Amino acid sequence: MGATPEIAVIDDLIRQRLDELLPAKIEEKLKEIEESKTGSMAIIATRGTLDWAYPPFILGSTAAALGWDVTIFFTFYGLNLLKKDVSDLKVSPLGNPGMPMKMPFGPDWFKGINWNIPNIIQAGVPGFENVATALMKQTIANNGVASIEELRGLSQEADVKFVACQMTVELFGFSHDDFIPGVDYAGAATFLPVAQKADVCLFM
Repeated sequence: MGATPEIAVIDDLIRQRLDELLPAKIEEKLKEIEESKTGSMAIIATRGTLDWAYPPFILGSTAAALGWDVTIFFTFYGLNLLKKDVSDLKVSPLGNPGMPMKMPFGPDWFKGINWNIPNIIQAGVPGFENVATALMKQTIANNGVASIEELRGLSQEADVKFVACQMTVELFGFSHDDFIPGVDYAGAATFLPVAQKADVCLFM
């Protein structure tokens, strides 16, 4: 037997009401899920110079402070950032046109000059890299920027996960004793699923 006209009308009203309510309820629920979701970030650190040491630790510690799950995968020259002693990290303006030299001392007009040193001088003058590194360290100190050791420590305190590429550790002849405590050792196969699920994935 088919439904009576009264039941059919009621059924239509129910369906109509559900069609009106469900999209709003679903959207509200999706918004709740999105707001309660913990953000995540995966960073691949491949460079081991003083200037390139800052981005992974600044971004990682900031994201962790915002409540994100953060993992930094250190591979190749990025392993230098995990060494117990990072005082030997250097910066080289050679081949880096985006890095004009500015002096961290003297009057304001002097400090404001961009010293675009030709590559032939940078490459040919003995000790030029040491001079550039000393100037960079002085600039960092003058502006009250935290040291690499401080930023690295803050990152660990904020539960940023440090993962060293075991393959690269072996390739370069490092031992685990060369690095700071609290580092995990794994390969690309372990890190890639972390990167795949991350909301933000950065290569540096």
